[in-house]
Amino acid sequence: MSMIHIDTPLEKLDLQLVDMQRRLRFQFLASLLRLRGGWCANQALESGFNLVELLVVIAIIALLAALLLPVLGRAKAKASAVACLNNTRQLTLAWTVYGDANGDRCVNNHGVDQTRAERNTWANQVLAWGAEPDNTNALLLTEALLGDAIGKSVRAFKCPADQVRADNGERLRSYALNCMVGNPGKLLDEYNRDFRQFLRPSDFARPNAVFLFLDEHPDTINDGFYMIRLGRYEWSNLPASFHNGAANVSFADGHAETHRWLVAGPNGTVRPAVRGAVKGDFPAEPRTDYLWVMERMSELKGR
Repeated sequence: MSMIHIDTPLEKLDLQLVDMQRRLRFQFLASLLRLRGGWCANQALESGFNLVELLVVIAIIALLAALLLPVLGRAKAKASAVACLNNTRQLTLAWTVYGDANGDRCVNNHGVDQTRAERNTWANQVLAWGAEPDNTNALLLTEALLGDAIGKSVRAFKCPADQVRADNGERLRSYALNCMVGNPGKLLDEYNRDFRQFLRPSDFARPNAVFLFLDEHPDTINDGFYMIRLGRYEWSNLPASFHNGAANVSFADGHAETHRWLVAGPNGTVRPAVRGAVKGDFPAEPRTDYLWVMERMSELKGR
């Protein structure tokens, strides 16, 4: 049996591996035939694999595993990203159905205090890292304002790639809704008073240019109210980058897309999905990703 040299070109290596696999299959079948023909055990063993051949088989298995595992990992990540994108589409469809069924009125989009006090918004949870019941209470999603429109599906609120657990288990939501969309209740004009608040689906002049739902980083997500102060150029809530440095984002016209963030480093948008990755507000420098989000959140009043 020919040996594999380190300096063998990749194409020749592939051919040698194929040839080696054929030889091994032939030897294995031949051994089985000899056993069926009445050969004794000792003779069968002597005519089977020797130590060198066995080591080659082990090396081939290890090589195949090394080649396949990254491929399987990428396939799993791709499947998670596709499932997440589908979730944002489902949430957006539920948002549209709610508006149609409620007199051209966008669903409520409340902040932390009003969510806790009234439980009358699109997602009635306030998430945290501790053992707060909101983290795992499915009724706060299925009985929220979008619950009926989304068919009581809890899974639609959670990105499959969001695996970070709170002290009391897996949190049930990964998405937040643009703070400039829907009735923010007590937070109306609290943060971005110079920009338009979209209270009705018919308010959108360019629905394809205003985002609705997006993955939010697990370290900043709490209520369902995704907020940054427009024009301040700092991150208050940070988009997630679950999908190889990208997030899924849906828009008011119903389409959804995967957007890859460009800024890494100490002040980067791309942060690992772990506790402590985002320690409070921080400057968006450079501003590339911040501007992408800002330009798709709202528009100046009077335009």
